[in-house]
Amino acid sequence: QVQLVESGGGLVQAGGSLSVSCKFSGGTFRNYAMGWFRQAPGKERTFVAAINWRGGITDYSDSVKGRFTISRDDAKNTVYLQMNFLKPEDTAVYYCAAAYLVAMTTSGDRYKYWGQGTQVTVSS
Repeated sequence: QVQLVESGGGLVQAGGSLSVSCKFSGGTFRNYAMGWFRQAPGKERTFVAAINWRGGITDYSDSVKGRFTISRDDAKNTVYLQMNFLKPEDTAVYYCAAAYLVAMTTSGDRYKYWGQGTQVTVSS
């Protein structure tokens, strides 16, 4: 059974940087597209970033484009989200997700496996 475990969240001031990571286990990592989503209090979960199963193609929501970078290390079965120039509106629980045999997708419905989430709080 695939399991995803996020780590690296925390509290940071606006304008700062933070990196979160997601460790994948229980399957063949390179067969999965990976994505990051976030959910702020009282709001629905939204797409943040995605990377395809070979790592050469990425996509971002307009709200984070140019500030966030998604990457993956297949040797470590880990996907990362580097977040720079953070804003208070980036405050949310960040979830990683895995989509089996999907080249890449920004749709949460296509991701079968989800992590437990990690809190990112950006103070103003």
